[in-house]
Amino acid sequence: MALIDHDLFEGTIDKVAIAIDRIKAFEPQEGYYVAFSGGKDSVVILDLVKRSGVKYDAHYNLTTVDPPELVRFIKTFPDVEIHKPDKTMWELIVEKGFPPSRMFRYCCERLKEHGGHDRIVVTGVRWQESARRSKRKMNEVCFKDSRKFFLHAIIDWTDKEVWAYIKENNIPYCSLYDEGFRRLGCILCPMNTKRVDELKRWPKYGDAYKRAFARAIELHPYRKPGSAQTAEEMYQRWIDDSYWKKDNLDQTVMFE
Repeated sequence: MALIDHDLFEGTIDKVAIAIDRIKAFEPQEGYYVAFSGGKDSVVILDLVKRSGVKYDAHYNLTTVDPPELVRFIKTFPDVEIHKPDKTMWELIVEKGFPPSRMFRYCCERLKEHGGHDRIVVTGVRWQESARRSKRKMNEVCFKDSRKFFLHAIIDWTDKEVWAYIKENNIPYCSLYDEGFRRLGCILCPMNTKRVDELKRWPKYGDAYKRAFARAIELHPYRKPGSAQTAEEMYQRWIDDSYWKKDNLDQTVMFE
């Protein structure tokens, strides 16, 4: 299957062949660390890595708050190793004393971004995903770990091209996309402005967050002036989508 693009100066461009060439060109002796999230970009990049014939091992970091449908889908990939965190999202909230936010995304570092040290990590990061990602390079050094390197082999692909590749190659994908979900990240992530829809779909997760907030208030009773003083107040502030819609919420996590 080929995704053909046309460039004024370079002529016809086969984007599938180019992506495969990129993967082959940077293959390390120990093989690639493939960051797999179960999203549409992940299934494409994993398929391309397999087609490239390079050595690899694929990894999924269980966040404990990913949609159940997504976790079940990921378990259908026998070659993807699932890593359980040392603490759940609920335990992290209690430990910190406050929920994750757009400015304090401690959850991503602890639940998603570990793994791949001393490795070349292949991801499905693409320019079209967000304004911030549009500034990324195909090859990057991790800014948090100078001994982790990234290869974004489909960085120049569009959403349309990703879906065309999936359809034309009959690649399985998570059923949530067919239900209208465009983002398959953590349930009630502050970076998502569709959290009301998520609450309707997975109400028990909202209850779990409330219990974690109550425990956090209990163990960290001192609250700064102006901050939420009760678990209910903390939850209502945190879930208020009108607050999060004030800014442009780019997705910046590498392994999404």
